[in-house]
Amino acid sequence: MSAQPVVTRVGTPLRIGVLGCGGIAMRRMLPAMARTPAVEIAAVASRDKDRAEEAASRFDADPVHGYEPLLERDDITAVYVPLPPSLHAPWTARTLKAGKHALVEKPMVTHAPEAHALAALAEEGSLVLMESFMFLHHTQHATVMAHLERGEIGELRSVTAEFGFPPLPARDIRNRPELGGGALLDAGVYTLRVTQLLLGGTVSVVGAALTADGTTGVDVVGDALLRGDTGVTSHVAFGFRHAYRSTYTLWGSSGRIHLDRAFTPPPDHRPVLRIERQDRVETLTLPAADQFANIAAWFAALVRGEGDPEPERTAAVRQAELIDAVRDASRHDAGSPP
Repeated sequence: MSAQPVVTRVGTPLRIGVLGCGGIAMRRMLPAMARTPAVEIAAVASRDKDRAEEAASRFDADPVHGYEPLLERDDITAVYVPLPPSLHAPWTARTLKAGKHALVEKPMVTHAPEAHALAALAEEGSLVLMESFMFLHHTQHATVMAHLERGEIGELRSVTAEFGFPPLPARDIRNRPELGGGALLDAGVYTLRVTQLLLGGTVSVVGAALTADGTTGVDVVGDALLRGDTGVTSHVAFGFRHAYRSTYTLWGSSGRIHLDRAFTPPPDHRPVLRIERQDRVETLTLPAADQFANIAAWFAALVRGEGDPEPERTAAVRQAELIDAVRDASRHDAGSPP
């Protein structure tokens, strides 16, 4: 399972409707879509009429009051869903039932059965269903995989992946369990997804620990040990009570590859890849890449039929299963019934 290539071919722009005006949409994804020739932001919907008008005006789109009216529009081919996590599954299901392709913010769902149901709907309707893990569409990961596949650190023995940041504002939706809050669903999912990328095949959970905040009830610190088909392990750590860290390291039989800013590099950031061997250390400065624009272009290409959408559905389902497995392992390891 490799990082996706950058798509450069552009056909007729894909007309996309947006369900909600969440922070990630307004700060990163919609500006990226606006600078991507492959897509056109046709309409932005919100349950708050004024908010819809304000958001739509920024991108020369139509404001839509309410989500259902957007799904009823015949001039929209696909929908981007950046709602709070607990609303992803129901509104993505409505999107697919309306015959529209869906690009869904991570996490696509909060529990694996929802992912299986959405994948079945998408397959039945011959629709693209894609979880929006932007980092996979940065060229730095393809470079990492190329160095690994050339054997530059020997045989891969283990992986570590870490993503964490300082405490969030009290009113942030990620502190609300009823909206799908918590560190696992917001930060931990990156470390699980990159483990799938780096190990390939089927990844299982060996053990996990989640620590919940006593006031909000959401998990704020987490660790998990995973294992791939070949026995290579990955230790992931994540949380909301940390100094900022966004990194992964591959440790091989004859060296290490280390990458900082692995998950959230801005478009103008030039990644630095560090390759350590016993007799030398090599530092490579890689080209900048716009991972948000790249994922929008890739989604449009899939909708145009220029790629196979099945791997995206499969990856989203596997990701949801891993999330559930981490929760189950955490409860079991803490002494609760599995």
